[in-house]
Amino acid sequence: MPAYLGEFEQLVLLAILRLGEEASGAAVRDVVEDGSGRTVWIGAVHTTLDRAIAKGLVSARSVELESAGGRRRKVYALEPAGKDALGHAWATWTRMTRGLKPKLESL
Repeated sequence: MPAYLGEFEQLVLLAILRLGEEASGAAVRDVVEDGSGRTVWIGAVHTTLDRAIAKGLVSARSVELESAGGRRRKVYALEPAGKDALGHAWATWTRMTRGLKPKLESL
């Protein structure tokens, strides 16, 4: 069974999926802030990324990013286990919300 993801872990992994090759810590924070509408501390993002690496969900490597003016940055990528965990979370959400659209839209 895939790893269980908490809400913030899901947001961070979704941000990595969205960003692709440009998934630096700061970019992940920006995407999570934009998507969730809440303030996100960079320390929380890095702690979550470190834990995801320890779980085998994410990998990190150092690269030169054009968006960082050619400076070296650590970028993150989903590992197969991270993709599986996101897929499982998505499937669970889809099953649990089936038939609830009218109720959810009225909240």
